[in-house]
Amino acid sequence: MSLGGDDGYGGDYEGHDPRRARGAASEGHLTRTRLPEGDGDPYGPPRRAPGRAGKPSRNLITVVGVVVLLLAAIAFVNRGGKDGDSSNGDTGGTGTKARPTAPTGERPVEGKDNTTGIASGFAKSAQGAQSAAANYAVALGSADMYNRDRRHEIVAQVFTSAAADRLQSRLDKAYSAASLERIGLDANGEAADGMTYVSRTAPLGTKVGKVSGTSATVAVWCTGVFGTAGEGSKNPVTNDWFTLTIKLRWVNDDWKAESYSQKAGPAPVNSDRTASTADEIAKAVEQYGGFTYAR
Repeated sequence: MSLGGDDGYGGDYEGHDPRRARGAASEGHLTRTRLPEGDGDPYGPPRRAPGRAGKPSRNLITVVGVVVLLLAAIAFVNRGGKDGDSSNGDTGGTGTKARPTAPTGERPVEGKDNTTGIASGFAKSAQGAQSAAANYAVALGSADMYNRDRRHEIVAQVFTSAAADRLQSRLDKAYSAASLERIGLDANGEAADGMTYVSRTAPLGTKVGKVSGTSATVAVWCTGVFGTAGEGSKNPVTNDWFTLTIKLRWVNDDWKAESYSQKAGPAPVNSDRTASTADEIAKAVEQYGGFTYAR
């Protein structure tokens, strides 16, 4: 059916003067016979009114619109994020628009350290440096940093040998027994019975500052949850937003950190979502594992 309820068949339409049959009239009136117009098939369907011929239905317009959107989406996916990428799949760099990981990117991680679980074997590229920095940010913001033995293992895995030697003693002082006590932990970085200490970092994005053949500086924008979950906790779990800048060096076929610094933000406006209970937070930490990050 056509739009407006007119099915295009039947009687005369406005402005149409049907052709008259030839022959004599009888008793004061003429007999009118509707003849096919033009040279069309006299047995075919009659023509539609002017202005309505070929007018598509709403259903047809909808179908065409969906097909066009699907074709556009397929074309976008097939591009594979190639615009602006170098031949080796690097991303980032000063003045380069940030993009998520393209599915065609090079494999950035070949394995993990058996002791710490930290990813290793990053590619010698800007992409590999970003992946290394994101993974190292997670390790440096983990609860394992509050335990001396585990902290020493993490620092040895994340940093170059020279940097690790300098940092170990400085970090031992920063994570002193007195410092740990102020946040409700014992000298081994453990929470009291019935309490769970939470320290987990999640990278949201990376940005390459400077990169060369053997060095790179990468900023990692992070969020995280930190504090002690449990009834009566004096240090409840809260969220934080910060940027960790890590200077990397290519050593022994891998990216290792030489130094790092941290600054607050960028932070969004806090939502009005109701905070979960201490028990829910503690269970979430136990039930949800972390990720190996790659770009």
